[in-house]
Amino acid sequence: MTWFFIALTSALLSAFAAITQKKVLFYRSPLEFSFLLAIVNLVFSIPFFLAVNYATINSFNLSILFVKSIIGVAAFLCVMTALKNLQISNALPLLALTPGFVAVFAFVFLGESLKTTEVLGLISLIIGTYILESKNLKGILFPLNVFIKSKYHLYILSALFLFTASSIMDKLLLVKMNLSPISLTAFQHLFFAILFSIVFFSFRKNREEMFINFRKKDLGWIILISLLTIGYRYTQVVSIGLASVALTLAVKRTSVLWATIIGGKIFKDSNLLKKTIAVLFILLGVILILRD
Repeated sequence: MTWFFIALTSALLSAFAAITQKKVLFYRSPLEFSFLLAIVNLVFSIPFFLAVNYATINSFNLSILFVKSIIGVAAFLCVMTALKNLQISNALPLLALTPGFVAVFAFVFLGESLKTTEVLGLISLIIGTYILESKNLKGILFPLNVFIKSKYHLYILSALFLFTASSIMDKLLLVKMNLSPISLTAFQHLFFAILFSIVFFSFRKNREEMFINFRKKDLGWIILISLLTIGYRYTQVVSIGLASVALTLAVKRTSVLWATIIGGKIFKDSNLLKKTIAVLFILLGVILILRD
């Protein structure tokens, strides 16, 4: 059960990272914040490079990791954009729907059968999404309209697909290509810093505004978020290396519960009790779908 406690640690760190990210995003743009965080993350990742077994590093696994990093950059920007513009108790729970989307697409496009527990899990996800997003009874298909009613929900939908692909590539790198969690964490943060720098400095306006509006206390918050981010990313890849992607993600997704309750209280989100109940249904659905 070592993997479970490591995955739970990742979930808690992720929840507190999301809460502090929301605070900083009140006065920072998603791209600007992501760039600053990527740079600080790289600085704190330097010790990881000293522990890397370079004999296991080659151009092929680094190429796969670079592609994974591109996906990760896109997913992170999508989440930060949604988190800035939606209440934290609305944005984060929707990210837990990834297993449901995977199950449905596998059924439709790959012809894979759905077990009874998976069907019950999908029903639980739909109920949870309905409770989370509805203000009153709007019909059984309302949950399906959640992702098209605003552009910020579309960002969440994009992140769902991107995070799914990223998690599968984690398993490929750790198990099939024998890349250690330390190596993955180190080089991933290097690639993130490079990619976010390219994107950020491509927009001159964003660069100028950042240096004009930078505040000293920003650095303190970003350092805290960086430590939390490196912590949850590293513990996630360690857990994936010890157990399946499905089991790790099932535990990791509990982060939305902690972030909804704690973050919702801090930011005074509306209808917090209703949203907490919705998150419980969503998490139940995740557990049922990912049950081995």
